[in-house]
Amino acid sequence: MIYYPDVSSSCVIAGGNTMSLCPFVDGPGGTGRGNPEGHKTPPPVSLGQRDPLSGRPFAQATAARMGRKVTVATCALNQWALDFEGNLQRILKSIEIAKHKGARYRLGPELEICGYGCWDHYYESDTLLHSLQVLAALLESPVTQDIICDVGMPIMHRNVRYNCRVIFLNRKILLIRPKMALANEGNYRELRWFTPWSRSRQTEDYFLPRMIQDLTKQETVPFGDAVLSTRDTCIGSEVCEELWTPRSPHVDMGLDGVEIFTNASGSHHVLRKAHARVDLVTMATTKNGGIYLLANQKGCDGDRLYYDGCALIAMNGSIFAQGSQFSLDDVEVLTATLDLEDVRSYRAEISSRNLASSQGPVRVPALRGCPSQASKVSPYPRVKVDFALSCHEDLLEPLSEPVEWKYHSPAEEISLGPACWLWDFLRRSQQAGFFLPLSGGVDSGATACLVYSMCHQVCEAVKHGNQEVLADVRTIVNQTSYTPQDPRELCGRVLTTCYMASENSSQETCSRAGDLAQQIGSRHIGLNIDPAVKAVMGIFSLVTGKSPVFAAHGGSSRESLALQNVQARVRMVIAYLFAQLSLWSRGAPGRLLVLGSANVDESLLGYLTKYDCSSADVNPIGGISKTDLRAFVQLCMERFELPALQSILVAPATAELEPLAHGRVSQTDEEDMGVTYAELSVYGRLQKIAKMGPYSMFCKLLYMWKDVCTPRQVADKVKRFFSKYSMNRHKMTTLTPAYHAESYSPDDNRFDLRPFLYNTRWPWQFRCIETQVLQLERRQRQDLDGVD
Repeated sequence: MIYYPDVSSSCVIAGGNTMSLCPFVDGPGGTGRGNPEGHKTPPPVSLGQRDPLSGRPFAQATAARMGRKVTVATCALNQWALDFEGNLQRILKSIEIAKHKGARYRLGPELEICGYGCWDHYYESDTLLHSLQVLAALLESPVTQDIICDVGMPIMHRNVRYNCRVIFLNRKILLIRPKMALANEGNYRELRWFTPWSRSRQTEDYFLPRMIQDLTKQETVPFGDAVLSTRDTCIGSEVCEELWTPRSPHVDMGLDGVEIFTNASGSHHVLRKAHARVDLVTMATTKNGGIYLLANQKGCDGDRLYYDGCALIAMNGSIFAQGSQFSLDDVEVLTATLDLEDVRSYRAEISSRNLASSQGPVRVPALRGCPSQASKVSPYPRVKVDFALSCHEDLLEPLSEPVEWKYHSPAEEISLGPACWLWDFLRRSQQAGFFLPLSGGVDSGATACLVYSMCHQVCEAVKHGNQEVLADVRTIVNQTSYTPQDPRELCGRVLTTCYMASENSSQETCSRAGDLAQQIGSRHIGLNIDPAVKAVMGIFSLVTGKSPVFAAHGGSSRESLALQNVQARVRMVIAYLFAQLSLWSRGAPGRLLVLGSANVDESLLGYLTKYDCSSADVNPIGGISKTDLRAFVQLCMERFELPALQSILVAPATAELEPLAHGRVSQTDEEDMGVTYAELSVYGRLQKIAKMGPYSMFCKLLYMWKDVCTPRQVADKVKRFFSKYSMNRHKMTTLTPAYHAESYSPDDNRFDLRPFLYNTRWPWQFRCIETQVLQLERRQRQDLDGVD
């Protein structure tokens, strides 16, 4: 390996010696600043002369040897935090597939060696040690020979921990590239564990650990912000967040002659996020030209997040390879064969880019009204690599064609993402299935449909020959010869549903739950919780001598709420009892995971009983709004042909915890909450995404709802929301781990970090709102008096 600080290689003839066919250029991917100091330009060659290597005319031989078409690979891997053995095997498999497809460069996801979601395990020296051991195994493996491998892992340099890309070829580490912009918002906490590399376009020596030195025979390697110059092109790295920053590295790298950009990501799913990710990549290559590879993790690697793949390869603003967003395949490799000359000719037409690229740091004359600007095109350090991505004889090599990106609708995203997350959770927790309290409402019905969707995906994966999925499902059902073919039959093996009736339950909800269970094939149980509820209340009455009654029977609101909560909590206890012992009662091994079914809007307001059926092992809909859930249920009804969902959709949402009125439901969720689900979605987005407190939200809604609400009504709605939100915030501290799908999730543990003990009167904030309302009402009266 030869290290040059500011030049790239150009054409390469046999033996790897660099030469330029023209004394005025550096060649493909070069800086345009001439040869390295002391490197003499060879004399011009007559095109009629014979090439001494091939005997052919020089022009023909040179064209054949240059190579223009490169085959590159990116991938999406279902890595698991701290599963070093499994992660290594998936990395090796992806490299093997990439080589089989003819690729000479393979890009993997961010921190793929240890898994992205290690969180505070990054502090442990074991994580660094085992990552180095996996790197050593990769360097030593024959699978990694003759292909540039780009892998992600944490590295300690000068006692500082960095999130790095390690790029190697044939047992030699070419470059360690640390991440320069760390994700530190939402679910991301990278600044907690890592330090960003702040020395732009600078490198220093990294002293390799002895276990790596013994393999590579290198003592030091470049560590920092540099790019690779191969025989035929120039490659630069970005890492996840750097694509999303206002000044992404690919801008200056492209101006400095980098032709292939790579981005290793650990990007999780959020509804409607795929558009933003694809747009960023296509716009990057539209403005600057070039080839862009994006790799991403996929699956559940140990917590609430689902990494949604979407690996892609783009060139000059077009997509040439699209990876799946949701899939049960642990390893997915994309390749594309692209012509470097297409990049060069595309860039040649962009005069503004070429002007910026051709100038060093010079002062540009100021335009009227604008300050003068300095062009920042200082060169990147280049690591010269005696290796080509293209082949000598590639004239007949077929090129990849552009494709149009296919997006999922939000309802389709819900049907696929949480279902894949459930599958990963089920197989990796080594449990035998799920237990779901099925109430006959939209939320629990949607949860049941997600398990049914999971079963569909499992059957499809097995049908298409996925041996890993087949092995996992056989382990789950404890039958070595089992092969799933019918989603309904598989659902009967892995899902147990239970309708827990009380004296306050209606026949309608019981029928809806039973019909849905029958149509999806779940093992369904019907039971009555009244004996347990009466036993609990009997203990209270025995001790206190008091017997509380519902408000409908003359009791107070305190009595009524306590009686409702007892029913809800008894259901949770029964759910866990049956999850632990229902398989035992049938003579089968294992236990079931309890599924929760509280949606994101109910959690936001705290419309749930603490330690009721919202308390579960996992909740696949806890990050999804009621509005999106209804769209998902509608999709399931049509796609899976489940007519029972029609009656569930049209029925009013109800907890059925209060006495029936003449046999009919007397309680609805929206009446209980005093707010509609549609309004809750608005409140959640304004509070979390728009960062609004009570006063700002009032001001915003005053305009948004001006046609349907008076200022007084808007003020009352905002006050009611914040009062109930703050009163019930403590419930978020025990919220069941839920699939993260919505950007206004109130998850207190990882995403939405706020107090859980508030002054629920909000005196100062509400006084500001009241002042504005009074002013608006006074002005309105004055306007009316003026009209009279």
